[in-house]
Amino acid sequence: MKVACTGASGFLGPGLVQGLLDAGHTVHVLSRNVEHALSRLPSGVTGSFFDGSTPLSPDALAGAEGVVHLAGEPVDQRWTHEAKQRIHASRVEGTRVLVEAMKQAGSVRHFVCASAVGFYGGAREGQTLTEEDAPGDDFLAHVCQGWEAEALRAAEAGVRTVRLRIGVVLHPAGGVLHRMLPVFRMGAGGRVGHGHQYVSWVHREDLLALMRFALEHPTLEGAVNATSPEPVTNATFAHTLGAVLGRPAVLQVPGFVLKARFGEMARVALEGQRVMPRRALEAGFQFRHPDLGGALRELLPHEGA
Repeated sequence: MKVACTGASGFLGPGLVQGLLDAGHTVHVLSRNVEHALSRLPSGVTGSFFDGSTPLSPDALAGAEGVVHLAGEPVDQRWTHEAKQRIHASRVEGTRVLVEAMKQAGSVRHFVCASAVGFYGGAREGQTLTEEDAPGDDFLAHVCQGWEAEALRAAEAGVRTVRLRIGVVLHPAGGVLHRMLPVFRMGAGGRVGHGHQYVSWVHREDLLALMRFALEHPTLEGAVNATSPEPVTNATFAHTLGAVLGRPAVLQVPGFVLKARFGEMARVALEGQRVMPRRALEAGFQFRHPDLGGALRELLPHEGA
């Protein structure tokens, strides 16, 4: 099928596009900088302008049967008033613009929209969370609720819609692991805060496979947690990463240090959620990297020797 993708030049986009091409789909990317996006992607991929606020041109989704929506302002920054506005607008208003274009195009039958485990909020005290649990009541939870509400407008228009609530994506090329590696390689890594908070993580390869699964699986719809079936505490995460690297991981980053640097955003790391991918497993999706130790060893094969 022809699949339109936003966020194609980001941390997840190139791998998603390549996977779609390998599966026999054609890909059309929607990007703020089409030339830059296409320069990072294989030949044969086409593109149209999309900035999350300007209505899409009538031909941007022409003939597209599937849409995967990943674009959005990064959450991992200090949440100033202006940053919060950008985060909210890029996800809520951006999804609204995209869904309106999908409705006008009339050809889209499958919609996979990124969301985040932040939907559940923090401070859940280790409670095991599935797709049936209620949302949280903090900034990120409110963003995710508004984000998903706009995606649901596509479902109301008859488009099969999957809302992927994505956890901490692991790959050394970007994201949290990329930022942690230099510190842990020096032997200066360790838990954050008390370390009892859960990290709901997912290997990038598994996330990309789940995105394709959601796009192609005709009976899967609604909220789907995109996390490994084996979440771990922050302390266990730090210990496991240190063991894979062959370095001690006994230090602690006090919560007040994180709050001083990142402000309100520090709550994401200090509280966390224990999220289970119940609906993905029930639909038959198989994680290739369900265990943290195995996932990190696969991602960092030459470390700790």
